[in-house]
Amino acid sequence: MKAQKEHWRKKSYKKATLELKLFVVDQIQNGQISTNFASKKYDIPRTTISYWIRKYSTLVQQNTGMSKNDEIKKLRERIEELEFLKDFQQDIIADMELITGVDMSKKSLPETLANEIELKKKNILKENGSINVLGSLNKPSTKDSKRNKNNK
Repeated sequence: MKAQKEHWRKKSYKKATLELKLFVVDQIQNGQISTNFASKKYDIPRTTISYWIRKYSTLVQQNTGMSKNDEIKKLRERIEELEFLKDFQQDIIADMELITGVDMSKKSLPETLANEIELKKKNILKENGSINVLGSLNKPSTKDSKRNKNNK
């Protein structure tokens, strides 16, 4: 019976340093190891590691990288930059479609983007009055050339 009592006796652990605690929390939050693996590797109970994560995760986040506000500001700037590029590319596609008479966007782009390009084409036509203002060569569209071949 004495062996059974020893089995249920509380296990004693050595006190972990702050560096070890922060290191384990950082590894878990970065997805390098799991809580279970850390528990086995460092011989620390999972409940203790969970407590460390709650207690030290904000401290680790503050010490690594930028503040949330700086990160949000940087991401907003990046979004503006990407929106500008998207708008510029759509303008080029709309101009090319008007000049050539071929609807490339409807065939190769998602419907939402194709619709945005269609709106840009309509706005260009409103601003300029007609396609001829853009210097179009009045080439027949691919649909017109197919009809002419079928009629011959």
